[in-house]
Parts: sequence; structure tokens; C-alpha cells
Amino acid sequence: MTVPDLSVEVAGIRFRNPVLTAAGPPSRDGETLKEAARGGAGGLVAKTISVKPAKVPRPCMIVVDRGRTEFYARLVLENRVITTATSYVIIPRGMLNAELWSDIPYERWLEREYAIAKETGLPLIASIGYTAEDLSFLGPKVEKAGVDGIEFSLHYVGVDYKPILEIAKALREAVDIPIFPKLSPHILNLQEFAKELEKIGVDGIVAVNSLGPCLSIDIETGKPLLGGKGGFGWLSGPAIKPLGIRVVAEVAKAVKIPVIGVGGVVSGEDAIEYFMAGASAVQICTGAILEGPTIYGRVAREIAEWLKSHGYDSVEDVKGMALKYLPEEPLRFHSVPPTVKADLCKLCGLCEKSCVYGAIRLPRDENGLKKPPVVDEEKCYGCGMCVSICPTRALVFEEV
Repeated sequence: MTVPDLSVEVAGIRFRNPVLTAAGPPSRDGETLKEAARGGAGGLVAKTISVKPAKVPRPCMIVVDRGRTEFYARLVLENRVITTATSYVIIPRGMLNAELWSDIPYERWLEREYAIAKETGLPLIASIGYTAEDLSFLGPKVEKAGVDGIEFSLHYVGVDYKPILEIAKALREAVDIPIFPKLSPHILNLQEFAKELEKIGVDGIVAVNSLGPCLSIDIETGKPLLGGKGGFGWLSGPAIKPLGIRVVAEVAKAVKIPVIGVGGVVSGEDAIEYFMAGASAVQICTGAILEGPTIYGRVAREIAEWLKSHGYDSVEDVKGMALKYLPEEPLRFHSVPPTVKADLCKLCGLCEKSCVYGAIRLPRDENGLKKPPVVDEEKCYGCGMCVSICPTRALVFEEV
């Protein structure tokens, strides 16, 4: 089979692959955008600028919700367990930030930073905010600087969508290049709002921005970990991916213009999930902070590998695939026990540990070795936790 074609076209802009930078610290100036290009990004989205440079409180970024993942090692000799060891790896599931927009004056972006980023030859999207007046002022200037499109942030403009529409109208009237509103997850009447944006003439929609405000406290000192007002910050990273997927799916069902997904993408499988929800491309921010700019190329390669292994030629082949399966009504109210695929089971025991109904157990043979799980159909509630937690897909629902 041929290598899948990762290039995508979004609102007339051709990207070499669908993995873009997102407005944030990893796109903070022209040089970091060049690093992203070298790391394999398919296109560049610069950090948001406004009419005045931001005064960013410090500390402004922290890792939160560290999850403990267990890895089991077992030495077996002549069918007897000689030793068993468990090790733990702490994996960040999210990040809080008190970041604002760029602390670099917009004049320097116009004179220097965009030009440096354009040296990569990749499409460049500027990000600007926040009021109608700001966008009317900045829009024509960044368009003249030669960017390929403009993303405009709705992060600090409230949740009532009617005033936000005025901001979109102001930018649409000010520039001719493609424009993309970046939605806050707090927007009310999401699908109606998306349709109104489409009527105004935006060329695509980016979803979603970080979630919050949130708070994290240092339990050794009792003080907030972030330095902003109230210690508040905004949640991003894998913790918000399910929210991002839901918003992308709702928007994709409501409009014909392209949607770009952002929120928690750290792997090719994450990106595929966004594509199946209707996204044409994805952006990465938190993952690039934690891993560095090579994440863009790694995720792009993983997308290609997944597409090839599943018999697809391009992102377009899977885009929106999940939308037809999203039920208008609850799927079912009766229990359907999972099927056990014993040949795939690694005997990790996660299903047994996570079953609050006591319906799964891993029996042992005469030598004390664990055997694949057995499901008590009378006790099984059909909740789906074991199916979702199994790392090898050894538990599946045959009926969907």
C-alpha cells in the first residue's frame, strides 16, 4: 500500500500535514515557530497579539493532575512465578496556565517575527484579539505583513455570542484573507453560534480554547501555584480532549466550513479521533510545551502509520466518520457484558481492579498464574469501564 497523503487544505490554505502549532508559548516568536517547522509541523499558528503587549503574571504555567500509570514485570521459570515487580510512571494529564497574549509589542511582530516564521515556507496564521476595535486595527496590518490567515481569539470576551458576532463582523469587513474564530468551551448555544459565524463569512472554526478558570494549591505551603489574580489559571492538555472532541463534533454537524481541533492532542490516535469528529486539522500547544517541537512530526508520523494500517489513503477518508454514529437518543438501557479476547489479554488486572460491580475476576491456574478475565454476566452492569481501560482491546462490546 502507498504511503498516505497527509496534506490537507483548509479554507484554501494547503498544509503539508494536518498537525499545526497552536497560539501559545511554543509559538511565542519567529524563532520558536521555525523550531516547530523543523520539528515537523504542517503549518504555523503564531501566538496571539493585541494592541498592547501583555503583562504576564509569574509563575504562569504548571503541570496538574499527574496520573500514576503502573507497569508490571513478571519473571516466569518453568511455569512458576519467580518474581513480580511493579513500577510507576507519573504522567501529566493536564496543565494550568495564567498566560495571556503575547508580551511582544505588535509592531515587532509586524516588522520581525512574522517575517522570520515565513522563512520556513509553511503557511502562517496570525492570531489576534480581542475587541472589535482591536481586530479592525490589527487585522489589516497583519494581512499586509503577508500572513496566510488570521485566527481571532474569543478567550476573554464572555459567553454571550451576540457581542462576539460583532467582533467577527468587524474582522471580516477589515480583511480579505481567511479568518478563523477560536471558540471558548463556555460559549452558549454552540451550534446556533457556529451557524451565525458561517453566515458572517468566517472561513473556518477552531475549537477549543482552554477551560477555566481553575485553581491548584501547593499543599506544603497552602499557597496557589500560579501567580495570577486569585491564583487562577486555565486548563489544557489531555484532560480537556473529550470536551474538545464534543465541541468539534457539534460544530462539524452544524456548518459546512472546516473545523480545526485543538485540546489534548499528544498522539496520532488523538488526532484521528478529532478527524473522525469532523476536524480537518489539529493544533498542539500543551504537548509541545511538555515534549518540545519534535511532537509535531511524531504525531504526523503516527497519523500516517494509523491510516496505512487501517487501509486509508488520507485524512479526508476518515474525516467526520463518527458523526453518523452519534445517537440522538441514549444507546441502550440494558446491560451488555463485554466479550473477552483471551489471546490479546496481558493479564495486567486493570479490568478486575476497576470493576466496581465485582463482575470481573482473573482466575489462577494450578501454578498460581493468572488467567484471562472471566465476566459474571449476572453482576455486569455494562458500564464500559473495563472495555475503555484495557490497554490491548482484549475486552470489547460485540453489540453496539
